[in-house]
Amino acid sequence: MREKPSYNKGKGRGEKPHYSDKGKNKERGDGFRSPDKETGRERKESSRPAEKRTGSYSGRSAGKGYASEDQKKSGKYQGQLRPFDKKKSFKPRFKDKPPAPKVSSDGKIRLNKFIANSGVCSRREADVLIKAGVVTVNGKIVDELGTKINPGDVVVYDGNKLTAEKKIYLLLNKPKDFITTSDDPQGRKTVMDLVKNAGDQRLYPVGRLDRNTTGLLLMTNDGDLAKKLTHPKHGARKIYHVFLDKPLTRADMQKVAEGVIIDDEKVIPDAIEYAGKNDDKSQIGIELHSGQNRVVRRIFESMDYKVLKLDRVVFAGLTKKDLPRGHWRYLTEKELTFLRMIK
Repeated sequence: MREKPSYNKGKGRGEKPHYSDKGKNKERGDGFRSPDKETGRERKESSRPAEKRTGSYSGRSAGKGYASEDQKKSGKYQGQLRPFDKKKSFKPRFKDKPPAPKVSSDGKIRLNKFIANSGVCSRREADVLIKAGVVTVNGKIVDELGTKINPGDVVVYDGNKLTAEKKIYLLLNKPKDFITTSDDPQGRKTVMDLVKNAGDQRLYPVGRLDRNTTGLLLMTNDGDLAKKLTHPKHGARKIYHVFLDKPLTRADMQKVAEGVIIDDEKVIPDAIEYAGKNDDKSQIGIELHSGQNRVVRRIFESMDYKVLKLDRVVFAGLTKKDLPRGHWRYLTEKELTFLRMIK
């Protein structure tokens, strides 16, 4: 009589049961598989060697495979922690061609969008101006929200004719002690001081980096793209290089990987691993897409670690390659296409 097959629970946060061939058939002297549900016949034993059927870790979350004894001894098996690589190239997961832009069938554009594209203000602020009756189209005051205009219409605000502003996209390697804002009432240095020679267009930082955080910051006047890249549901990839005041234990790293509660929300990193040289465990690489304020610092501070230095090395597939600290550059067409393809 066959013994019942045993089940081993998967390691990590998945905790999924995994079928094991430990049950033995005394007559055959080897492992067996459960009978086919439709035919009732016993399934044939796999021809693959047993050592290959044990599996090895290859996925982001645990439970997808297990390490062999050789992997455990060599230290290559890292559980659910994926190796961190600051120089990992960006491979888009999308189609070769970006989606076609949404254009009205009659060629018209909303008045608030036209005003925002001209660089005067945001769409929401443009609605306020329209309701106040300070915007004219072809010499007539327009105060109705949702109004659309033709490409050749003349829009005037505050005595100035508005024209559609050229979209501009640049990448800044932010240094320390600069505020991520377009204007600071206290007169402190802002990121706008670093890109003041980029052109006459009104630029906005995409997302935020606090004063003491360095690294990649995208700046643009394309409000639609900025909104998409900052929303967590689109999953723009962000990788940080973290320098802690003391080595991070493997147990604490596992706790971070399983999720930390920040503002009543569980923040689970996409990946985390040691990033220091010569077994320096005070340097950590962490990847996540959460948009919470100071989220990286708060994750480690909640576990009694102090972040001495924080550097964003990857943002939405963009890297710091050939971009010194405090410098900026325009995005290439290829990079811009990748950003537009993010869904």
